[in-house]
Amino acid sequence: MSSLVSDREQLVRRGLRLNYVTIGYNVIEALVSLVSGLLAGSVALVGFGVDSVIEVSASAAAQWRLRVDVDRARRARVELLTRRGIGISFLALALYVAIGSGKSLWLAERPARSVAGIVILTMSVIVMPVLSRAKRRVARGLGSRALDADATQTSLCAWLSAIALAGVALNAALGWWWADPVAALAMVPIIAKEGVEGVRGEPSCDDCC
Repeated sequence: MSSLVSDREQLVRRGLRLNYVTIGYNVIEALVSLVSGLLAGSVALVGFGVDSVIEVSASAAAQWRLRVDVDRARRARVELLTRRGIGISFLALALYVAIGSGKSLWLAERPARSVAGIVILTMSVIVMPVLSRAKRRVARGLGSRALDADATQTSLCAWLSAIALAGVALNAALGWWWADPVAALAMVPIIAKEGVEGVRGEPSCDDCC
């Protein structure tokens, strides 16, 4: 029994460390993406930057969940509240990106090239899958759907960075200005799906552990 408790405590500590890394990286990711996106007029980069801000909130919520792991009653309540809050944020982001990219296509707004944006997006394509896999192992070890959802959101960040990178890189390399807002539009269904699932706030099975 004490061995099981010790193993669970080790998983909690590992999860906390992973979330510190995720929060630190996402703060940098958000700042670089937002600044470079605003300077370049890139809807894809700005949308990705806002997503990074939401990822920080998701990781902070996961920290809250990990710190109440010993209290089963609080686990369920914390998970429900945080998942719904993050879900609403994702839906707002999906609406923002859809409107912004639609406007850019309609007005033929041409974003400038952004080397900084390409660099941070490339880094995210590499870093985020590694973090997602490590966080998912912790989530499964603790039997937590909320922590598994946080790992999924980290994985989502990798997909969004790949999509945004395609648009930004095509604009920079070939001058295809429309690739940037089209890439942003491609992000909308993925973001909206996560938002809907979060707002539904399906019950977690954490209490079985």
